[in-house]
Amino acid sequence: MAYYWKTDLNSSESHEKQQEHQEFSSLNQPLFPSTVSLGFDNVVDEISNKIPLCQREIEENAFFLPSAPHWDSRKHSLDETHQTSLNEFTFKSSELSCHQVSEMPVIGFSRHSVLPNPQNINKGSSWGNPIGKYHDADDYGFNILPLLSTSLDKTNSQNQLENENHNYLIGFESSVLPIYPFLSTNLMPKEENKSSRNMNIVESSLMPFKGSSLPRTWESTLPKNTELTGCSIQLVEVAQGSNMSLASFCNKVKKIRESYHAADMDSNSGKIWSTTTAFPYKLFSNTKFNINIFTDNSTKGLHFIPCANYLVKDLIAEILHFCTNDQLFPRDHLLSICGHEEFLQNDHYLGSHRIFQKNKSVLQLHLQKKRDTPGTLSRKHEDDHSQFYLNQLLEFMHIWKVSRQCLSTVIQKYDSDLKYFLKTQQNVDNVIEEVKNICSVLGCVETKQITDAVNELSLILQRKPKNLHQNSDTSAKGLIEKVTTELSTSICQLIDIHCSSFCADFQPLHAPLCSVSCVNLGLHSHLSFTVYAAHNIPETWVHRINFPLEIKSLPRESMLTIKLFGITYATNADLLAWTCFPLFPKHRSILGSVLFSMTLQSEPPMEMIAPGVWDVSQPSPVTLQIDFPATEWEYMKLDSEENGSDLEEPPKECLKHIARLSQKQTPILLSEEKRRYLWFYRFYCNNENCSLPLVLGSAPGWDERTVAEMHTVLRRWKFSHPLEALGLLTSSFPDQEIRNVAVRQLDNLLNDELLEYLPQLVQAVKFEWNLESPLVQLLLHRSLQSVQIAHRLYWLLKDAQNEAYFKSWYQKLLAALQFCAGKALRDEFSKEQKLIKILGDIGEKVKTASDPQRQDVLKKELGRLEEFFWCTKTCHLPLNPALCVQGIDGDACSYFTSNALPLKITFINANPMGKNISVIFKAGDDLRQDMLVLQIIQVMDNIWLQEGLDMQMIIYRCLSTGKGQGLVQMVPDAVTLAKIHRHFGPIGPLKENTIKKWFSQHNPLKADYEKVLRNFFYSCAGWCVVTFILGVCDRHNDNIMLTKSGHMFHIDFGKFLGHAQTFGGIKRDRAPFIFTSEMEYFITEGGKNPQHFQDFVELCCRAYNIVRRHSQLLLNLLEMMLHAGLPELSGIQDLKYVYNNLRPQDTDLEATSHFTKKIKESLECFPVKLNNLIHTLAQMTAISPAKSTSQTFSQESCMPGASRSIQRATVLGFSKKTSHLYLIQVTHSNNETSLTEKSFDQFAKLHSQLQKQFASLTLPEFPHWWHLPFTDSDHKRFRDLNHYMEQILNGSYEVANSDCVLSFFLSEPVEQAVKESSAVDLGEKFADKKPKVQLVISYKDAKLTILVKHMKNIHLPDGSAPSAHVEFYLLPYPSEARRRKTKSVPKCTDPTYNEIVVYDEVTELQGHVLMLIVKSKTTFVGAINIQLCSVMLNEEKWYPLGNSII
Repeated sequence: MAYYWKTDLNSSESHEKQQEHQEFSSLNQPLFPSTVSLGFDNVVDEISNKIPLCQREIEENAFFLPSAPHWDSRKHSLDETHQTSLNEFTFKSSELSCHQVSEMPVIGFSRHSVLPNPQNINKGSSWGNPIGKYHDADDYGFNILPLLSTSLDKTNSQNQLENENHNYLIGFESSVLPIYPFLSTNLMPKEENKSSRNMNIVESSLMPFKGSSLPRTWESTLPKNTELTGCSIQLVEVAQGSNMSLASFCNKVKKIRESYHAADMDSNSGKIWSTTTAFPYKLFSNTKFNINIFTDNSTKGLHFIPCANYLVKDLIAEILHFCTNDQLFPRDHLLSICGHEEFLQNDHYLGSHRIFQKNKSVLQLHLQKKRDTPGTLSRKHEDDHSQFYLNQLLEFMHIWKVSRQCLSTVIQKYDSDLKYFLKTQQNVDNVIEEVKNICSVLGCVETKQITDAVNELSLILQRKPKNLHQNSDTSAKGLIEKVTTELSTSICQLIDIHCSSFCADFQPLHAPLCSVSCVNLGLHSHLSFTVYAAHNIPETWVHRINFPLEIKSLPRESMLTIKLFGITYATNADLLAWTCFPLFPKHRSILGSVLFSMTLQSEPPMEMIAPGVWDVSQPSPVTLQIDFPATEWEYMKLDSEENGSDLEEPPKECLKHIARLSQKQTPILLSEEKRRYLWFYRFYCNNENCSLPLVLGSAPGWDERTVAEMHTVLRRWKFSHPLEALGLLTSSFPDQEIRNVAVRQLDNLLNDELLEYLPQLVQAVKFEWNLESPLVQLLLHRSLQSVQIAHRLYWLLKDAQNEAYFKSWYQKLLAALQFCAGKALRDEFSKEQKLIKILGDIGEKVKTASDPQRQDVLKKELGRLEEFFWCTKTCHLPLNPALCVQGIDGDACSYFTSNALPLKITFINANPMGKNISVIFKAGDDLRQDMLVLQIIQVMDNIWLQEGLDMQMIIYRCLSTGKGQGLVQMVPDAVTLAKIHRHFGPIGPLKENTIKKWFSQHNPLKADYEKVLRNFFYSCAGWCVVTFILGVCDRHNDNIMLTKSGHMFHIDFGKFLGHAQTFGGIKRDRAPFIFTSEMEYFITEGGKNPQHFQDFVELCCRAYNIVRRHSQLLLNLLEMMLHAGLPELSGIQDLKYVYNNLRPQDTDLEATSHFTKKIKESLECFPVKLNNLIHTLAQMTAISPAKSTSQTFSQESCMPGASRSIQRATVLGFSKKTSHLYLIQVTHSNNETSLTEKSFDQFAKLHSQLQKQFASLTLPEFPHWWHLPFTDSDHKRFRDLNHYMEQILNGSYEVANSDCVLSFFLSEPVEQAVKESSAVDLGEKFADKKPKVQLVISYKDAKLTILVKHMKNIHLPDGSAPSAHVEFYLLPYPSEARRRKTKSVPKCTDPTYNEIVVYDEVTELQGHVLMLIVKSKTTFVGAINIQLCSVMLNEEKWYPLGNSII
């Protein structure tokens, strides 16, 4: 990196100024150039040591502020106590100080300030409205108005103020931030030496801010509307705004929009296309879909069964061929999803569409003829010719208009009074008064040039009667004209610098030429500037700040932060305001005098200081004027040598170490030592053994040489996938070249892929250098190509405006997006925003109403929604733009009884083929965290699908629409686990069979039941993995939901990353994730199929290992959200939590063993059930029948209805599976039949339950075993059981239709007619009864690793279940030295272990035998000897167990 400086063309003036500068520098030259002091060190020391300032320091340094009692405390309360950050350092040398003037010049008029006095500001000034209060009067004894004089005009009143008030010293803390790493320096007022009172003062020239903007040429954009014709100062309206950076941004946005014409149907279809992914070949190898096609000419659907790898356009051609004999072209037709405004993409496979990947039921599609005109949301021809005027789209536009109108009026009055004064040489006070008004309108900024001109004018008028003769009137008149011309020029310069520094919609017609003091600084000169004044503070002071940093050593992305402090006599330093800005905007240094607005917020966020953190272009109550040297520096790239081309082959140990370090995935998790190592071997790193963010993040700094080396690595790197570049857009990489490369990589993603990562890209905008950055351009380009992206981006930007910082940047980007979107989509955004506003108002009124009145209030307020749809006709849902609604179903709307009282709103679908749509509107909950968790889960699910693993995940939509509010999708037919528990009584959570019984009741047929079991099996495993990785907490039965189709999913993600709630100092979430014994009971079908549990563990571990391979992507997505203001994701420790759960450094075998332990921990965690019991009991007492029926759990919804009552049941014989089960045929009321299998013990248990439940009724006698004869017992039992069932079913109606009887006969049915294969492969179809053990054996680097996975069919000699463990012996070595042992699994015939056994220093496998012995305590169970030389390594294999040790 290098900088060069340009010399001013005016050589004579430059030489003069340079001479003055040299004289000034010589007077201020430090005695010891090796050390430099930044700031006013004695004050800093005094504050640090809590020593009061002495009276002498107060007399010399204190700036006394007049009292202003009308300061309003409602808007700005700055009572923060300054604390020095641990990562800041301060130069404490007393030998050297910064270049600092010793005498405080009086900047202002000789007697009175140009600006109104504080006492009169509320009376006569339009700026007199109080804005905010700095500190409580009791604390500091004074108040400060934000818009006050900057001159020291009443020095005689200081002694009075000194006796009456506690006063502030006004000081600054200034820090130069190259963003990473950053330097921070405290600058406080320092005691001055009285002997140096006559020191020269640097003249500060008033020069417009040029370094951050384009040349001020407005030929193409200058409007013809010029005001104040005939006045000495004329204003011209600038539609794009006076700030050149914003004008440049407007031009860039306009060019982007112009590259997409409205007539281009490819980019401007106006349709919402169904999202697609790469075709998942592993998932859809031989899959076919069931599709019903509806056409405009037929109401009856056509059934098609196409393959997953069928192109959409080929399906359309087949449909057309089937429907008609006419010659029709497939390209003229589209397929939409019934009920949605969503279209399939003709050139993609059916299986590439996400809706086909997630929906395995029969899909309903609608064949439509493609219209010649684009959709309703497309841009129109008029949009191509519209102009982008940012000030017309921003909310604070009206402030500019008022300012311009006020300024125009005041200038006209000033011009009139000036002409009268020049003509009569009278009423000069009127001229001065109008100058005051002009300064007041321009933010109460008073420059030295204006002050000097007014003072000189006053002196001329005072000397005229004394020193001038009668015949010298002409000479006096000439002097007066000269001074008034200087005054008008100074005013014009002030207007120009105001327009250049801040956003305004006007500027002076002719910008005055400014004399710039040009100083030719050397390449090694220090960064230096003058803090001229903090305007609107009642005192003015000037300090020159010098940093011990060579300008050429500063990175291009250096940020300067300046803090304004108030210091009381008690030496407490309180931060009053701060500002920050880039030192080299537009690759050039800042020149001349610049005005910067200062924010009154609390401490600046030093970890995310970037150009957009605070908008210095918007006027604020406190304005800072800084005079920069006139030497212009321009950034130039430093050519680096490609010294990594001829590298020797690195040692293998080095490559291994690089690979181990690469497992950290993100540079912020690397220690300093590991970073140094990785940077030293940077040229040995590539996309196979490391990642680029890790390598570049290990660089030791941001000096020019290091940055050049980083760019060298950047140019050499070959990306394995575009998503690898996401890590380069975090806050760790401010360098623009690095970020540009990252954006170029992301540009390779398809629109549907980019859509998935929009939240992170919106956050990455914070760390861009300007709004014209490639990332902003990428977002705008893609929003023009896709309505989905434009819609999602709109709501993300709307929500981002609620963050504490960067609000202005997001407002401008949102304005650019709305301009690019066109009028139709812009109007749709407006309708959606109005809908959200109405929902927010309704939610607030329902929440504030008393409990008995809430339902009535809701019904009344729903009328506003009906009125909204009466006016707008239709509106797209913010939650999903593919859903268009046209009204509400008032009877189906209700509210939930939780703390936030969310609303349930049911909309009427505008598509006649669609069903009504129910959503939840939440107010009072921050849904941004839910959005992030669901996004990460969606990313994991996509990874699984690409690997051919469908985990049956239900991931509902969630959208934050503002601060503490948002929309949540309602999943149809889903109930909470708590409601299921409540249905089975107060102790429902403690029962083992609650889930199994509930699913059995709703799915009496075997085929349905097996599908339910399969869906639960996969979805439960998926949610176990994702909730473990993300550390989702606050898990109980009220935020776990089940559908009748068997899908399980979690809701409410207010706590994650291990931030568990505590009760009495004890964590409420004690289990790694939720997997309870009732879930295992359902999976294993009540313990009948214990091998199903082994399959479940295998599925969980497989899903876990697949996700672990994408750890870098997941960590990057989380890291990019670190500065989003989420309460649970704020620091490195949160990232480290996810890293520790992903364990990317582990092998698959180690990770399998680890996750199996977590499954067992969760299964054995009784506090989970206790927590569920507490929630169930609490909810049972809280549920009120007054609430909507849609939110109370109806018992009828859980029980089979009257249509499923049983006519009769008959024992047909024994089951073919086992002789212990009776095969029973059940006849339903509709004469349908089903089969079920029951044991005699189950009949006995049923009778016992009926006796307890119906103690007052007479039940039929049960045929106990002692009733059986010695011969023909089976026939007798069949007859007795049939008689018993007949009496039960034909007896009392209450008993026959009870839950016990219905669940007994209708649960676990066996399909009679259709013999389908099991829907889920849970164990072997024809079970092998031989005992076996499953192992995975691997061998690498003289290390033998054995993973003991499962065993099956193991029994003790007496046939009982053993508590088995496994012992290993590596022969021929001595047995005890090579003995290894696993833990025992109690009382199980099919135990699961997933434990690792390791033997080190095994030089070869030839000649080694692995002896495996299974024991239950000391009892022998089985054994096998394995010849290691013949083993297939790294493969799962079942080994038979023998009945003796060989």
